Amino acid sequence: MKLDLIDTYIEQDPYKPGPAGARLKSTGVPIWALISYYKCAVHEDIEQTAHDYELPREAVEVALEYFDRHKKLIDARIALNSSSVA
Repeated sequence: MKLDLIDTYIEQDPYKPGPAGARLKSTGVPIWALISYYKCAVHEDIEQTAHDYELPREAVEVALEYFDRHKKLIDARIALNSSSVA
């Protein structure tokens, strides 16, 4: 995936800096939340995730690429959120 696509779809949240706080530009949805939904709720179905969040498939693919680049930090954010909900 090209860096320009990441720059097109993803931005840093000024209130939660760093890769774990990144979000989609178009909706403000945190990448960690989208990835958590993709993994847990729709069992890694890109089309369903895109449909449910009303996003183009490409936006979900770019979020997955971003996640792959920052997996440890985003997985930690997902774990932190899961532990605070339980």
